[in-house]
Amino acid sequence: MLRKPKPLSPNGKSVVITGASSGLGRAAAVHLERIGFRVFAAVRRPEDGKKLLADARYDRISPIFLDVTKPDEIRSAADEVSAAVGSSGLWGLVNNAGISVPAPLECLPAEQLRLQLEINLVGQLAVIQAFLPQLRARRGRIVNVTSGLGRIALPYLGAYAASQFAKEGMSDALRRELAPFGVSVSVVQPGAIRTPIWEKMASAGRDIMATAQRRDLYRGSFDRFLAINAHQLEVCRTTPDDFAVVVAEALTAQRPRTRYPVGADMRRTRVLTRLLSDSALDKRLSPLVSTD
Repeated sequence: MLRKPKPLSPNGKSVVITGASSGLGRAAAVHLERIGFRVFAAVRRPEDGKKLLADARYDRISPIFLDVTKPDEIRSAADEVSAAVGSSGLWGLVNNAGISVPAPLECLPAEQLRLQLEINLVGQLAVIQAFLPQLRARRGRIVNVTSGLGRIALPYLGAYAASQFAKEGMSDALRRELAPFGVSVSVVQPGAIRTPIWEKMASAGRDIMATAQRRDLYRGSFDRFLAINAHQLEVCRTTPDDFAVVVAEALTAQRPRTRYPVGADMRRTRVLTRLLSDSALDKRLSPLVSTD
């Protein structure tokens, strides 16, 4: 039986992770620090940085202020990290920041779609562009966080799925473009994990539907969708710590894989997309949009 190659040591390696204020990003930042990485954790508020510092076990977490929609903050963060790591360079960039804007696409305001894509896609590329010179010098790694909705587009999460499908495609292109420079690109695909993003998502969806035209066509099915989603999160067994372990694997594997699913539901999703036709998937998802 072939032995799994021993992972690379995280000691002496620096990584940047966006969206580290809460949820998956926070869990990953804390875990990476505890296994030996020096972590530059991107947050948007000083109080979130203080909480991360309180969780640090070995004083290897440095909060940096970075909003992925603000070019000046991205440039400033890249300069700050470059000055801090010096000649040791930057080993990894984990693009985790993101939001979810739910609504039937007929009811979705254009500005909300732009916001979804700006944060989950355009801002991600802007961060990658800013840190790439440091990653290229170190022959480092990019880890892009998508989701199961980068493979199957659920009804009422069309905007979010569009951003994740696009991020998957962007990751494939980046992987091929950066291979000659020795920079690897992996995608981590978490399934359902209970974090604050889902409560924010439900709240945002209700706000959109409160003023949307033709909302009465979808009100019952959309409310049922939110209830089903909330139940699935209650019963899911995958945790933010499970996600953090997989991110660490992508950063330390001798030969990093292109994609890392997280959670049993994500593994089922991968199987379903391979085995079922579009019409079969439509039928399987039809209860989510039933008007009965």
